[in-house]
Amino acid sequence: MKLMPRTFQMVLLFFIGLQTVNSQVMQVFEKFEDLEKKVFKNNDTTYVINFWATWCKPCVKELPYFESFNTSIGDQKIKVILISLDFKNQIKSHLEPFIKKNKYSSEVILLTDNKYNTWLDKVDAEWSGSIPATLLLSGEKKLFAEREFESEEDLSKFVHSFIHSL
Repeated sequence: MKLMPRTFQMVLLFFIGLQTVNSQVMQVFEKFEDLEKKVFKNNDTTYVINFWATWCKPCVKELPYFESFNTSIGDQKIKVILISLDFKNQIKSHLEPFIKKNKYSSEVILLTDNKYNTWLDKVDAEWSGSIPATLLLSGEKKLFAEREFESEEDLSKFVHSFIHSL
C-alpha cells in the first residue's frame, strides 16, 4: 500500500520537472569566471551572446530580434544566449516574470557579478560596460558590438557577416 503513494509522488515530480524544463530554466552565475567556463566554448558552434537587463529600454526593444533570429536558425550550428545583468534581488519580481511573459525559448543566464572592472575587458577590451552589447564567438574568433540592433534583419546580417568571415 505504501508503494502506490510513493510511485504516484515520483510520477508527479517527473511531470512537474518536465514543465520546469519546458518553461524557461535559468542558470545564475555569481562570478564571471564560472559563466566564462560554461558559455565561452571553443568548438564549431557560433555563439550569439547578448548582454542585457530588464531595466534597459534599448535592450528590451531588441530582445525580440534575438528571439526571432533564434527560431529562424533551424539546425545551423548557432546558439543564442541572453545574459541578463539584472540585480540578483529582482530575479523573482522582475526577471522571471519578464521571461515568462515573453515566452523566450533562447537560453537565458543571469550574471550577478557586480565587479565589472574585473571582467568587462575579458569580453572585449574596448567595452565601456554599456548595454545592450553583443558578443559573437566561434572557436578562437570573436566580434563585439556595443550597440542596439534595429531589426532582426540587422542582427542576422551582423551574425552571418561574422560567420562568412571565418
